[in-house]
Amino acid sequence: MKMSARHFGCIVVFVTALGASAQTVDTIDAELRGRIDRIAAAVLEQTGVPSASVAVVKGGKLVYTHAYGKARLEPSVAATTEMRYSIGSISKQFTAAAILMLQEEGKLSLDDAVGKYVPGLTRGDDVTIREILSHTSGYQDYWAEDYVMTPMLKPESAQQILDTWAKKPLDFEPGTKWQYSNTNFVVAGRIVEAVAGEPLMDFITARIFRPLGMKSVWNSDEAKLTAVDATAYYRHALGPLRVAPKEGRGWMFAAGELAMTAHDLALWDESLMAQTVLKPESYKQMFTEVKLKDGKGTQYGLGVGVDDRDGHRSIHHSGEVSGFVSDNEVLVDDGVAVAVLTNQDAVGAASMIARMAAPAVLGADSRTPAERQALAIYRNLQQGRIDRSLLAPNLNDYFTQEAIEDYRASLAPLGEPLSFTQDREELRGGMTFRTFRIAYPTSRLTLTTYTYPDGKLEQYLIAPAD
Repeated sequence: MKMSARHFGCIVVFVTALGASAQTVDTIDAELRGRIDRIAAAVLEQTGVPSASVAVVKGGKLVYTHAYGKARLEPSVAATTEMRYSIGSISKQFTAAAILMLQEEGKLSLDDAVGKYVPGLTRGDDVTIREILSHTSGYQDYWAEDYVMTPMLKPESAQQILDTWAKKPLDFEPGTKWQYSNTNFVVAGRIVEAVAGEPLMDFITARIFRPLGMKSVWNSDEAKLTAVDATAYYRHALGPLRVAPKEGRGWMFAAGELAMTAHDLALWDESLMAQTVLKPESYKQMFTEVKLKDGKGTQYGLGVGVDDRDGHRSIHHSGEVSGFVSDNEVLVDDGVAVAVLTNQDAVGAASMIARMAAPAVLGADSRTPAERQALAIYRNLQQGRIDRSLLAPNLNDYFTQEAIEDYRASLAPLGEPLSFTQDREELRGGMTFRTFRIAYPTSRLTLTTYTYPDGKLEQYLIAPAD
């Protein structure tokens, strides 16, 4: 699996979802609302995924929730914002937060060996809690596949998972490689229970969900989602959508057991930005990229991916369980987050929506000068115009009337891009070379530019993205 998950839990949390009035939020301007709606609708059409539930945080506050498509196909039921979806491996960050809370209380340390709390594991005296939370332990993943294998249809326990996968020889020396493994978080969940003296779900419900008002949370490992929630789907190749099988009880413990509304996941995102659940030092550890022993980066912190999204620090994770895929993108320094939940497995619609919507939420003010200039030229070319004062002699010659007309004829029908972002920048030939990604509902373009130190453009070429 990608950043996904499967796991085992103990109790069902809040057994009824909130009403629509509590889950529907709309305080954004019409232009941004239209952009997000276009992105979501276009991705669903392109991928064939039945539905998506989206929540947007801007300025550190939840500002928009909306559901798109069909939560159930037979009988046809439209998706609504109060419906729950499984969030898969996004659950891992809640397990990581529980570990960090226990560290704050002096009950454990990230540098403790896992064998101190869970005996009998391979190299348990060498593997640390930090290494299991960052996927650098060497424990083999028990669910790497993007489908439910036959043995997973039967109940399993966390201990049985550990007895099978965490007592094998390690895949590598602890701390020397990064390899995603759901097994790591089964170990983490057992540590929380051993130290806290209560079930993991009880702990995170009392310490996270109730304080943040996340009233829709459901332990989908313990019980299937209800008839008023989204239905899980999958398909064979390009065949018809079919109701997805449910994993056996116990397979998703601590690694992917949670289901909730996009609204409530966004409440968690608000807390990540405001740092209201953990102490600042804990967030720093959670959000800091873990380095391997040779100094190489992993692009992963503790239960979260850490990355740079076009110059903006992103704390993110995707998730997948049978019939559901999710994505949560949090630009923590910008007060922006986009949570997307979908109800078909093995398709990247959730990430597509989240990664196109986040720049739209950031808005034009967040664009670099190079992005603003490149987009302005793009819009002019869509209208058959070019500002020749921006062009060096060679590029001025390149943009003949024929070239301008070809740009206009091919780009104008596409309309306003869903996103227009710089991808990379480097020096070459005494100039600055930049690439930009231009996204539309059903197509992607690449723009390359060369700029002299005096600001004149030597190149501005658009082509289909690879």
